[in-house]
Amino acid sequence: MELRDYLRILRRRWMLVLTSTLIVVAAAAVYTFTVTPMYQSTAKLFISSSADGGETVSGAFQGAQFSQQQVTSYADFVRDADLAAVVIKDLSLSMTPSALKEHVTATVTPNTVIIALQAQDASPTQAQAIAQGYAVALADQIRSVETPVGETEPLVRPSVTSDATLPTTPVSPQPARSLGLAFALGLLLGVGLAVARELLDTTVKSVDDVRETTDAPLLGAIGFDSQIRSQPLVTSLSSHAPRAEAFRVLRTNLQFVDVDATTKVFVVTSALPGEGKTTTSVNLAITLAQAGQKTLLIECDLRRPKAAVALEVDNSVGVTTVLLGKVSFDDALQEHAGTGLAVLASGAVPPNPAELLQSRAMADLLEHAKDRFDTIIIDAPPLLPVTDAALLASQADGAIVVAAHGRTTREQLAQAGERLQQVDAAQVGVVLNMTPARRGQGYGYGYGYGYGYGYGYAPPETTGPKKSTRKRTRGAPSSE
Repeated sequence: MELRDYLRILRRRWMLVLTSTLIVVAAAAVYTFTVTPMYQSTAKLFISSSADGGETVSGAFQGAQFSQQQVTSYADFVRDADLAAVVIKDLSLSMTPSALKEHVTATVTPNTVIIALQAQDASPTQAQAIAQGYAVALADQIRSVETPVGETEPLVRPSVTSDATLPTTPVSPQPARSLGLAFALGLLLGVGLAVARELLDTTVKSVDDVRETTDAPLLGAIGFDSQIRSQPLVTSLSSHAPRAEAFRVLRTNLQFVDVDATTKVFVVTSALPGEGKTTTSVNLAITLAQAGQKTLLIECDLRRPKAAVALEVDNSVGVTTVLLGKVSFDDALQEHAGTGLAVLASGAVPPNPAELLQSRAMADLLEHAKDRFDTIIIDAPPLLPVTDAALLASQADGAIVVAAHGRTTREQLAQAGERLQQVDAAQVGVVLNMTPARRGQGYGYGYGYGYGYGYGYAPPETTGPKKSTRKRTRGAPSSE
């Protein structure tokens, strides 16, 4: 991966990076400001050999070398429980030898005969006393060990060269260092999680994802709107609302598809249910009708029809009744009030939707519709669960596949395209639905603001939201 790929991931997953960093910093802050401060005091021992002051230079050198060889062994005495017991007795401490050993360490400065004893305790005076007590006790133990039997003088002479100091500031915790390390660790953790999640996440979220998955162009991006359930239609929105403008952009882009055709028939579908294909087909058809085109919306989702409910038109008469010859095409048409959109509802749900949609009667219905309308939008079922949409797309000019941002996977989008190829149907484009809003612009990838007006100078509203009413009409719908 290149640097720009990581930057793109961080732009997408900045919230995950920020959250991880804040969690780690918060945990470090809680620990830092709740843990008991510990103070450290240091005392130093100097180990010299009785031969250090010898009459010859070689004797002095041998004594110093002997001291250096032994000093590491002397530092290990600090780990003995017997030495800890002596210090506890001398200082009258109320702790066990094993507990005291955990508070004391001994280090040897390389190439020297100096032992540094560090003692930590919650009390600075206690830490000083323990360090000094260990220095004295260790010196006594070294003299005892290094005194030969029958002799009174030890082979080495340990001496406390630096008494234990009284600490004034705690060695732990250190807020600045702890929070700084926590920030760096949290940032690295967040970046790692972001990269891992991006690599594991195969959903479609960008123009690049669409381009890498299918040859079909991205016709538009429809932003996520929390009010979609209560206001599914663009007629209930203000004229310059981002979602309404996104559908106008989609309408404009759709005009460049098959420009030589006098009548265009498009199937709107998706890979799986729940990706917004019905809402997209309904609002696209409304937007086309508002532009003055003779537009027909055919509800061909004969399994779970929802378009008629969204448009508030009668669903008892529609595609199935026309295909069965019970009602003529003209009599089954309805008009969506206020937009001039002609609607052919689904009618009763049949037991054999696929057979009806690939029947000769369905082909005749589409041919009849082409003679009456400029653009026909067919709301079809999803491509992967059933074959209905593919059958319809083979009879149309092509299919528009709706993909839900962060939900539809690249594999599902690719499989949807393969379903269309299997029936020699064209995929004219992809609509990326439910895209997140970006600060400073409309919904997704530059769509949804500033078209027709200077930025920030949209005209005031003169009419309120339009309300749909049920209405039946005979003959061709109005083009107004």
